[in-house]
Amino acid sequence: MNYRGTLKPIGMFLLVLVGSLLVPLLLSLYEDQSEYPTRLAFFVALGVTTAIGAALLLFARIWAAGSDDSEQLHRKEGMFIVAVGWIVAGILSAIPYVVAGVLPSWIDAVFESVSGFTTTGASVITEIEILPRSILLWRSMTHLLGGMGIIVLFVAILPALGVGGKFLYKIEATGPSVSGIHPKAVDTARTLWLIYMGITVIEILVLWAAGMTFFDAVCHAFGTMATGGFSTKNNSIAAYGTHIQLILTFFMFVAGVNFSLYYQAWRKRFMFWKDSEFRLYLLIITVAFVAFSTNLLHQQSWDLSNFGIVLRDSIFTTVTIITTTGFGTVDFEQWTLLAQGAIVALMFVGGCAGSTGGGMKVVRVLITMRWVWKQIEKSFRPKAVLPLRVSGQTIDREIEESVIGYMLLFMLWILSGVLLMLACNHDMITSITASISAAANVGPALGMVGPTENWALLHPIAKVWMTLLMLVGRLEVLAISVLVLPGFWRRY
Repeated sequence: MNYRGTLKPIGMFLLVLVGSLLVPLLLSLYEDQSEYPTRLAFFVALGVTTAIGAALLLFARIWAAGSDDSEQLHRKEGMFIVAVGWIVAGILSAIPYVVAGVLPSWIDAVFESVSGFTTTGASVITEIEILPRSILLWRSMTHLLGGMGIIVLFVAILPALGVGGKFLYKIEATGPSVSGIHPKAVDTARTLWLIYMGITVIEILVLWAAGMTFFDAVCHAFGTMATGGFSTKNNSIAAYGTHIQLILTFFMFVAGVNFSLYYQAWRKRFMFWKDSEFRLYLLIITVAFVAFSTNLLHQQSWDLSNFGIVLRDSIFTTVTIITTTGFGTVDFEQWTLLAQGAIVALMFVGGCAGSTGGGMKVVRVLITMRWVWKQIEKSFRPKAVLPLRVSGQTIDREIEESVIGYMLLFMLWILSGVLLMLACNHDMITSITASISAAANVGPALGMVGPTENWALLHPIAKVWMTLLMLVGRLEVLAISVLVLPGFWRRY
């Protein structure tokens, strides 16, 4: 491990985080908030983050002056930078919550902060609407940074890394592969950032025109495009009318698609339907929407007087869960057990690779399905050569193994969460669904953490482990898993 080489990028990242903290600080200076000392909170966060970031950069420079070690970063260093960067960002970004008195407990504050950065959207804040707007903006900005922002910042601010930059992008990018846009990781990151921010601005304007206040439109657009789920309302999106819910449904769907497809559609006249993952994504949403609608109508004895509401609730719930956004409009715990089981299944699937969505990713589900089918066919045709293809491209054995390995590790982490939750005396439904929701970065689950409930009542130890699961899911399992291996920490 080249420890010296990792100090500079982490320090630079923290200074970028300082720039982000300036935005809510300026808002707190503009608005006089007497109940919560938000100005002090953001000043403290700025000071601590600046000091640590500057200290890391200074230490890296002093170390470099007395060392002949190469500054080149490889895969190991890239994984270390990403994992440590996310953990440090989650801790430092919790400072405003603690100092302002919004969440006096550090466990709760870090949970809320990491939930924002990992775009999970699980919250331990029980009364959202009484909070200062600067705190609400910071909550939503953690979504912005965690969605595509940190992916881009880690790569774009480190152009000197060379191959290290490429490894950072591969570790941060969601999914087993991201369709190429530019040959260089930095160029790809910049292009994705422009696409991401462009769609975000469009959503802000559409929501504002539809009747949201500009502030709420900004916060909800950040939460939508990051597939995060933090809202400025206690009742989440249920506080708004049908037209707002349908607008958010559309943009959640957009956020769950591989962002590189938008570039290809714009520059190369690429048709979305040619992409196998997009077709399966659309098919799953369609089937779930029809199933939920039918189930709800059956539950209401086929009373068609609420047909429009049934369709709205069904499509919104389908899209908010599969994209792992987690916005709420309806208490789906009142739905049938079959429907609740389908919702948990959608949590597993998640969005497309190259999107901001969590979960296992649609392309992994697709590869796993075809891999299983190939194994079944090879059981009676052992000598047959059966290539596995996705979107017309043959998937090599290395990717097959990485996908299956990811699935197993993902399930093991969830199992660890379930067992620890049970050890904390939480019920089985809460333990299972909370662990899945945290690892898949969804937000709502069932039981104690259902769509109308809150994560505040969980045992403190359970909150710590759920925080870890959120990081595991957001960093694609391996970046956190390798930290427990002794060999990872050896110098070389």
